Amino acid sequence: MGIYTCSLLLPPPTVNSHFPNHIRHAFSSSSIRRRFTSPPKPKPILPFPPNCANFYRLQCSASLPMSAQQDSASTSPSQVEGSLLKSRAFWVSESIIAWNVDAGDDSCYLFSSKTAALSLTGDGVSGEDVKVDLREDRHGLPQNVKEKFPHIKDYRAFNVPSDLDVKSLLKAQLAVATFSSDGRCSDATGLQLPGILDELFSYEGPLGAVFSKEAVSLYLWAPTSQAVSVLIYKEPLGGNPLEIVQLEEVNGIWGTRGPKSWEGCYYVYEVSVYHPSTLQNEKCYANDPYARGLSSDGRRTLFINIDSDSIKPDGWDKLVDEKPDILSSSDISIYELHIRDFSANDQTVLPEFRGGYLAFTSQDSAGVSHLKKLSKAGMTHVHLLPAFQFAGVDDEKENWKSVDSKILEKFPSDSSEQQALITAIQNDDGYNWGYNPVLWGVPKGSYASNANGSYRALEFRKMVQALNRLGLRVVLDVVYNHLHGSGPFDANSVLDKVMIVPGYYLRRNTDGFIENSTCVNNTASEHFMVERLILDDLLHWAVDYKVDGFRFDLMGHMMKRTMVKAKDALCSLTKDRDGVDGSSIYIYGEGWDFGEVANNGRGVNASQFNICGTGIGSFNDRIRDAILGGSPFGHPLQQGFVTGLLLQPNGYDHGPEAVAERMLAEAKDHIQVGMAANLRDFVLTNCEGKEVKGSEVLTYGGTSVAYALDPTETVNYASAHDNETLFDIVSLKTPFEISVEERCRINLLATSIIALSQGIPFFHCGDEILRSKSLDRDSYNSGDWFNRIDFTYNSNNWGVGLPPKEKNEKSWPLMKPRLAEPSFKPQKSHIHAAVEFFSDLLHIRYSSPLFRLRTANAIQERLRFHNTGPSSVPGLILMSIEDGHEGLPGLSQLDPIYSYIVVIVNARPTEVSFTSSSIRGRALQLHPVQVKSNDEIVKKSTYDTGSARFTVPARTTSVFVEPRGV
Repeated sequence: MGIYTCSLLLPPPTVNSHFPNHIRHAFSSSSIRRRFTSPPKPKPILPFPPNCANFYRLQCSASLPMSAQQDSASTSPSQVEGSLLKSRAFWVSESIIAWNVDAGDDSCYLFSSKTAALSLTGDGVSGEDVKVDLREDRHGLPQNVKEKFPHIKDYRAFNVPSDLDVKSLLKAQLAVATFSSDGRCSDATGLQLPGILDELFSYEGPLGAVFSKEAVSLYLWAPTSQAVSVLIYKEPLGGNPLEIVQLEEVNGIWGTRGPKSWEGCYYVYEVSVYHPSTLQNEKCYANDPYARGLSSDGRRTLFINIDSDSIKPDGWDKLVDEKPDILSSSDISIYELHIRDFSANDQTVLPEFRGGYLAFTSQDSAGVSHLKKLSKAGMTHVHLLPAFQFAGVDDEKENWKSVDSKILEKFPSDSSEQQALITAIQNDDGYNWGYNPVLWGVPKGSYASNANGSYRALEFRKMVQALNRLGLRVVLDVVYNHLHGSGPFDANSVLDKVMIVPGYYLRRNTDGFIENSTCVNNTASEHFMVERLILDDLLHWAVDYKVDGFRFDLMGHMMKRTMVKAKDALCSLTKDRDGVDGSSIYIYGEGWDFGEVANNGRGVNASQFNICGTGIGSFNDRIRDAILGGSPFGHPLQQGFVTGLLLQPNGYDHGPEAVAERMLAEAKDHIQVGMAANLRDFVLTNCEGKEVKGSEVLTYGGTSVAYALDPTETVNYASAHDNETLFDIVSLKTPFEISVEERCRINLLATSIIALSQGIPFFHCGDEILRSKSLDRDSYNSGDWFNRIDFTYNSNNWGVGLPPKEKNEKSWPLMKPRLAEPSFKPQKSHIHAAVEFFSDLLHIRYSSPLFRLRTANAIQERLRFHNTGPSSVPGLILMSIEDGHEGLPGLSQLDPIYSYIVVIVNARPTEVSFTSSSIRGRALQLHPVQVKSNDEIVKKSTYDTGSARFTVPARTTSVFVEPRGV
């Protein structure tokens, strides 16, 4: 085993890199719950032991690093205020340190120790190599610092001497302390470094492994590291390194140039760096943050040339020309799907393909046949839950545990035995949603036939290609708001371990501890190199895997600036240069505004209200809550517009009848705003009879319902992977005694509102087949049993036992009688009918461009709501969309077939017959799709031209059209 030193060459050929409301409405419920799984048993990072005595793990509820237990060893509270374990001071630029110390006219000093020997004693700070006098700037922090770090804008400013060798100090242990005139140390703390690191080391050159014809070069951004080596391995597991190469540093970039023979080998970085969580210089081993491939145990990075023809399916480079056409983002509809859910239970898929990427290539499987049906009806995009490298599922399938489904099937439908057996192995099975990011740029190994080598890259590409050829574009769910691991020794830690000192990639509070409002290890996109990594990763997926869109998990925890840069970078991609039409890439996300970023606490964040005007979509939780009732945080029996509020009470106390009546009227207002794409300036008549803008319609918490400036900025939905499935929540909220046929109809009524609204309609996989998770409200780690999907339409998975105790036990008393009642379970005929009904809705949406208006102005000019004001019929929405006539003044003509469309949503449990004088004189008839529908009930919908009288059956959405030339 040799040790080699190679020269850093800048720049090499760049083959493998791209540069170009109120709290109840604040966030989706599972953003707090779903992320964290019990940590797996620690594995050795390398076959030889690292120089580390312990593994440090951060639990979801932790507010301090584990090393806080060592605090007493560092200082005695009776001697000195402060602690070196905390980092309450901020080195914000080369010349300024910010600290909110309350020390009057005390002197302030900066201390540094290359050997991490700083400690607090009765005399103050000892063990330093360097001690620097800091003088306060009475003018305070400059404006640019206040804008970059708004949460410390009122801190005191201390000037750093201009002749100080700052770059070398940043590799050492640092502290600041104040001393009174008698020499007593009054306070001391560590420092947070993102500001100065951004100023001195922002970098736009190549990172990761870069391949040329002659060599492989490595580049690692690690300006605080003291030494970096790379260990090269021939095999993915076991054995000793083929060689160990010391990297050389140029201005914070560590690099080396190696032979072409490295391609196909594996490597690990050995990094010597000071780590504040242990107050020591540590030697750590980690993957490349820009990894594009991994070993099956996730401990080694694969040298993979992503541009190699050997990992491209036939026709890959021409896929851009095969992608289904999207004329406008307004034409998009989205179907959310988990990769494992899609085929794990599909017996028509080859066993070796089930639960993985290659299942999408099985042309004759039940699942693929279902996707073909949706695509033919008009669905445009499949949104895949996380498919990057995440924690919680071992990539080595032989390590998985499982429970025989035949055993589970023997238990009663309301039994707790199923969940007990599932949860006993839930951290060792093959299932997790995947919101536990480890490495953003590598496809998840557990979905590949072989997690070693280049299989995962090739098979991911085959999946994208197969979906595109079905007529479906692919959206990737990206989780840039947090990381699963942190600290120097966590097996799932990469960025916090190797790239820089903690506090750069991970967002810290004012004491220097990791913010955990996303549940664990929040990232800081406001820092330059974090933002750069995110942008590089998006371009990697868009160019190298030809992904057609991105859904941003907890987008509100990212900065608006980052999101706008992401959109611009993706839009700049071209067919000729990049093999991608970037103008067709759509991005959207969860714009919830909470935690430390709320109200622009860390800069202007990508919240629902801030993101408007950018063309970036955000989920509309207002329409979801109004349709179903309550919120994910409220009582599960609270009813909404379609689930029986006022009109068919379930026994829950909604207050006096007048209160319930008002709630139903306001829910209708919220839905109507949503059906108008949740546009901020759309004018409608509210339940009080007043003309108001969408922004003037308020939620129960007092915030505006509407926030969008463009229809593509609103993603309307009634259900998603978070919380209960649509069928399950309907089964909870509707009266116990109604029939399963009625529940099925309510399920479809909810989907019809989403399908026929302006904006982007979003559907959870299973909305259309009455999918159940046996009432599980958070199935992120509930295994295949509770997440099963049956694309043969024989079962919807209702009544497979009480859902897992951890997230559902408090509702078990409500769930148990429902699961025990056989009449709650839909039959095969119900599921088949639901699929056909859903297909009809898509056919109707895509039968006219009037359902997909492209501008806010077009929606305001053409769309109207009738049956409004205090005298309106409760539980009834009547929406009209008007088109112009070619050659005539007024509205332009968009639809060559229909000149006028009326959508009527009757959520009442009885048929409704009513007259609308504002529509009198129209030659309306039931939409041809509904005339030919297998739904005999909707066929009973009528319109009498002479009297302008509509008749619509109970719990039915009817669409009437005026054909041209009639």
